[in-house]
Amino acid sequence: METNVSLPATPSNPEVRTTQIPLWLKIAFTAFMAVLVPVYWTNYGPTNFLYFCDVALFITLAALWTESALLVSIAAVGIVVPQIFWCIDFSVELCGSHFTKMTSYMVDANKPLFLRSLSLFHGWLPFLLLFLVGRTGYDKRALKVWSATALVLCLISFFFLPPAGALLSNPNTPRNVDYVFGLDDARPQTLLAPALYLIAWFGVLFVVLYFPAHLALNWIYGRRLAAGTQQPVQRFTS
Repeated sequence: METNVSLPATPSNPEVRTTQIPLWLKIAFTAFMAVLVPVYWTNYGPTNFLYFCDVALFITLAALWTESALLVSIAAVGIVVPQIFWCIDFSVELCGSHFTKMTSYMVDANKPLFLRSLSLFHGWLPFLLLFLVGRTGYDKRALKVWSATALVLCLISFFFLPPAGALLSNPNTPRNVDYVFGLDDARPQTLLAPALYLIAWFGVLFVVLYFPAHLALNWIYGRRLAAGTQQPVQRFTS
């Protein structure tokens, strides 16, 4: 009589995927979120959490505790490339010059230092996600899931949230969330009709940011996930 038994993940079974995300990292990230969420909510309001990067923070939080390759991959394919671009732009600002001015707020002395320090997560989150994908592997379903998520966020921001240049009672309330009205929050773009720009903007996000990230992550980490899902089988004969 033969019985098939799947062996547990152990160091002697390298073919079995083990994520091994450190507990201290899960606790540290959770503590950071416990500070960031109420501070952002108080200063910016709930719509601030509709930015791509903020959505990625919540996905990362869930991914850390579930150790889900899909959740890690969704966050990574969505924000690794744009956040690395943020790091480059911020580095230029620190050198006293300007690139896109999208990170100029980080060196604005009129803004509270504590709020600006919380925004430094833009700088370390992409590298954390690369580390996590290295542990879990890349799930190629992430491109479809994140693209659908980003499209929904763009539509919400376009139809329901303040546009670029809107005059608001609270100046900290986000406008032009996810840049659906142009790259300048002070005024909407004028090159294209708003709806046409939205379509073009999402196309740029997919072609320039999401799809290249998907190809790179799948090439580097995809095979690791595929190998890890192959469960070795031990046969016992009695």
